[in-house]
Amino acid sequence: MAFGDLPRGADEHTPVFVISVAAELSGLHAQTLRTYDRMGLVSPGRTSGGGRRYSMRDIAMLREVQRLSQENGVNLAGVKRIIELENEVEALRGRVAELTEELSAAYAAAEQAAAAVHASYRRDLVPFRKQDALVVWRPQNRR
Repeated sequence: MAFGDLPRGADEHTPVFVISVAAELSGLHAQTLRTYDRMGLVSPGRTSGGGRRYSMRDIAMLREVQRLSQENGVNLAGVKRIIELENEVEALRGRVAELTEELSAAYAAAEQAAAAVHASYRRDLVPFRKQDALVVWRPQNRR
């Protein structure tokens, strides 16, 4: 199975690859994948029997761990922290997007409410001529 091929109905998060295929696709040894799993760097899905199943996203993460480790000289504890921070940034970006949508909806609702209020004012206005004015006078209390 080529790296880009997925079973029907699967996406990049669907755990479909056994450890031997994941090792081949990532260019790593199966024992390295087990070590990364134990360290919490890449945690594949599990079958009901406990077997590891890797997704395309897991394969990409395995490659990234290897790249950071070998090309950039980052130790595995550092790689784990980088992954945690990247996941946190991704979650925060998602939350910012949610809040931006909520804020846009609140602005739209406020504009609609203001427009409704202004529209009601226009219906309540009555033409006024100065000669029709009525003045109410109340004397002040003198002590």
